[in-house]
Amino acid sequence: MFETINRISRPGMARRVAQDIKPAWVVNLGIGMPELVGNYIPPQDEVVIHTENGIIGAGPTVDGSQVDFDLINAGRKPVSLRQGGHFVDHADSFALVRGGHLDVTVLGAFQVSMRGDLANWSTGARDGIPSPGGAMDLAVGARQVFVMMELFGRNGQAKLVADCTLPLTGARVVKRLYTDMAVFDLSGGNVEVVDLVPGLTLSSLQDALKMPLTTASSGTGIYAD
Repeated sequence: MFETINRISRPGMARRVAQDIKPAWVVNLGIGMPELVGNYIPPQDEVVIHTENGIIGAGPTVDGSQVDFDLINAGRKPVSLRQGGHFVDHADSFALVRGGHLDVTVLGAFQVSMRGDLANWSTGARDGIPSPGGAMDLAVGARQVFVMMELFGRNGQAKLVADCTLPLTGARVVKRLYTDMAVFDLSGGNVEVVDLVPGLTLSSLQDALKMPLTTASSGTGIYAD
């Protein structure tokens, strides 16, 4: 249905998320797509990036001669350390999460409902390996939850749904959803479109998702790589 639409790349999605990260925030970046966000946060903003495995003040991912496998994030990707960054054990890392010290966590997802329900730890496959990790702690411990995901799966099914069919990580926790086609605000069951890729209309997206959509007061902006 959207074959002619230029979808946003994962780095492009990460850049868009980074625009909504405020200076001096403490931010957790989840495994997968969210790991890219740290590459686009300006150092002068003094954002503190937290990783579940105990880095407080992680920097961008690195490659080549900069790689140090004693310095990896929760997704086992080599990262750098910002000035003033340090390491803590898992108990202190999760005390930061559970103590309400995160301004935002950025997570991936298999499904998000229009009410902000989050499903990101199990695909429901009988032969799959469930991997809740720290997602449940993050979903309820952070002051805000942002999610990054493709809007449609490989099977063509929408991942923004009226009701999640997969096991929930948290109920009514997602505030903003960043996808490869649009950015959405979720509030009280209302789905507001903040940004749309060029060539995509609100009505066509509404028809594809089979749910009512409105334009956010701050949208609709141009969403491009």
